[in-house]
Amino acid sequence: MKVRIKFAKYGAVKFIGHLDVMRYFQKAIRRAEIDIAYSEGFSPHQIMSFASPLSVGHTSEGEYFDIEVNSFSSEEDVQKKLQSVMVEGFDIIKVKLLSEEEGNAMASVAAASYLVSFSPKMTLPKDWKEQLTAFYSQKSIPVMKKTKKGEKEIDLKEGIYQLEVREEDVYLLLDAGSGSNIKPGFVLETFFDSIGVVLPEFPFRVHRLETYKRKEDGSLTALIS
Repeated sequence: MKVRIKFAKYGAVKFIGHLDVMRYFQKAIRRAEIDIAYSEGFSPHQIMSFASPLSVGHTSEGEYFDIEVNSFSSEEDVQKKLQSVMVEGFDIIKVKLLSEEEGNAMASVAAASYLVSFSPKMTLPKDWKEQLTAFYSQKSIPVMKKTKKGEKEIDLKEGIYQLEVREEDVYLLLDAGSGSNIKPGFVLETFFDSIGVVLPEFPFRVHRLETYKRKEDGSLTALIS
């Protein structure tokens, strides 16, 4: 049986990298006495698949991972057991028993939404909101993007599904597919570079709101809908 778990990451644990997050949840699964399935072979390991790794320093309320279990009580019971062993900075938001046809979390990711605020070190132009709106209104935004094979030119506009200013923050809905993943920091760095603003170290505070999969009709829905 496949189970999908949604969790939040905040506070000091935002500085923990993805591999350490994986190790933490492996231990938490054991402490919570979840009847997780193990792989076969010489070195069996828990069958666990995370959706989209969160960058170090970012917070989130839309993180996901899948596990396979040998037995299952109820969604509420598993959530309660896992939450009881969480340290401060991790919260179990929701648990869902998946159908056998459901793809794994990592392969299902199509997009992610973020709310970005600015560091107090940032000196923003008075008209930055209007300039950002104009930046997004362009028909195309050609930019060089680093890949595993080097650099290539992409149209950044194609990876930005939605961009809007929300009071003093920026909301972004971005392509998060495995082959076309767009980071919120990259979008804003490109914008500020285009208007000649030199960024200080660690200029953005990034919070992931949700992670999405694509339905058959092409629309987006949360990994647990």
